[in-house]
Amino acid sequence: MALGVLCLSLLIVTLDNTVLNVALPTLVRDLGATSTDLQWIVDAYVLVFAGLLLVSGSVADRFGRKWTFIAGLVAFAGCSTWAAFSGSVSMLIAARASMGVGGALIMPSTLALITSMYTDPRERQRAFGLWAATTGAGVALGPIIGGLLLAHFSWGSVFLINVPIAAVALVLAFPFVPNSRNPQAGRPDVLGALLSTAGLGLLLWAIIDAPVHGWASPTVIGAGIAGVAVLVCFAVWERFASQPMLRLSFFRSREFSVAVVSVSMVMFGLFGALFVLTQFLQFDLGYTALQTGIRLLPAAGSIILVAPFTSLLDRAFGAKLVVGAGLLLIAGGLWEISGATVATTYVGTLAGMIMLGVGAALVIPSVTASVMGSLPADHTGIGAATNSAFLQIGGALGVAVIGSQFATRYQGRMVAALAPYHFPADVESTILGSVGGALDVAAREGGIAGEMLAGWARTAFLSGMDLALLTGALVALAAALLAVAALPGWIPALTRTGPRVAAPPSPSEEGGQQG
Repeated sequence: MALGVLCLSLLIVTLDNTVLNVALPTLVRDLGATSTDLQWIVDAYVLVFAGLLLVSGSVADRFGRKWTFIAGLVAFAGCSTWAAFSGSVSMLIAARASMGVGGALIMPSTLALITSMYTDPRERQRAFGLWAATTGAGVALGPIIGGLLLAHFSWGSVFLINVPIAAVALVLAFPFVPNSRNPQAGRPDVLGALLSTAGLGLLLWAIIDAPVHGWASPTVIGAGIAGVAVLVCFAVWERFASQPMLRLSFFRSREFSVAVVSVSMVMFGLFGALFVLTQFLQFDLGYTALQTGIRLLPAAGSIILVAPFTSLLDRAFGAKLVVGAGLLLIAGGLWEISGATVATTYVGTLAGMIMLGVGAALVIPSVTASVMGSLPADHTGIGAATNSAFLQIGGALGVAVIGSQFATRYQGRMVAALAPYHFPADVESTILGSVGGALDVAAREGGIAGEMLAGWARTAFLSGMDLALLTGALVALAAALLAVAALPGWIPALTRTGPRVAAPPSPSEEGGQQG
């Protein structure tokens, strides 16, 4: 029952990463959102989520994982209500960011609680499989549930759906979920959380807003350099802090390091693909939100069906081969979809979507078990948060990089197409802002001119999508080669009961002052 409650809560957190995707075209029409706005609406949640995950892991270890989990449920439900009734793009972005606080409190607590609840390695691995299946299912089912809601209600319903689920989980959590904590846990690293969030935020701003200001813009370059500098300061602070939220000693384990990078690359490809695919199915192929969600079901179904059996494949072939194969499938799926043209139908993308789902189902459970099995028992909260943070950061970067490459190519092609004509400045801004805006202008224009504009917009959109997904495929391929070269053959949780990584040295041994 406790595992069910934790997975139910995890479902709404991961669901919220993608449930909004099918509503993106609706936001273009209802709120006048541009492509850049859409990226921020998706990434604001992920940014705060990822930035606070590490500190929330140490909060869970120190104050109790159950109580941190419950606080997260309350915050998530309240901020979901705010998002549902936002009346502008700016308000929605702010509400989405606040939802990230609740998600950050929930997600690492669920994984740490599962680790403390199951002491038998095989039972723990099966629980990890269900946890990972829930994570993958939430990501993949988001567009389907979003489509169902949008068929009957306004776009705010994709957030309101979180409230009753959180309420049920809250009622069941009190009697069924056991509490656990680390009595020796240190103080939460607030400065580290601020540095990591600020650094990641600056880096994402540079990537997402580059198509608007230009990649060579001093503002964009300055923000990117500042983001990297702040992240370096974050790493230095964590190296010498007496109570770091990110224990750099964990990364001395090749297994740990490669595992978290692998899960990041999975989400990079999956989030980035969903961001453009939901727009492709609606804007280019003309499906409704519900029809789009249903047509993404092969990816969701693949994750749900395959993930629970990944532990069997790990025992048979080893994590190295399973993770490598999963990343290769993701690379192949992205490459297959990147060949889409104006003549491509839904069937032409089906194989790629299935490959994405199967690949994610193979990687996420394997690397999760690998990460958690390599950590000292007293630091499962921080370990779970680190794993989850890299998962979210990978997704945020996927939306930022793939979305920005798509936007840059789209705008470049449309500027060239519009050059011989003279549109009013506000109309041209709408056309360049998003493919949805261009199609709306084309519909109002009508006639041959409208048909020409719609054709240019769809062609430019597909050109941008193809370039962006090909980049994602190359990233996944590089991650697959890294996993095969560096991961151990078998994950420790299946071969031994003790952790492979020794407990982290004291801060004084790492060069800091004992707190």
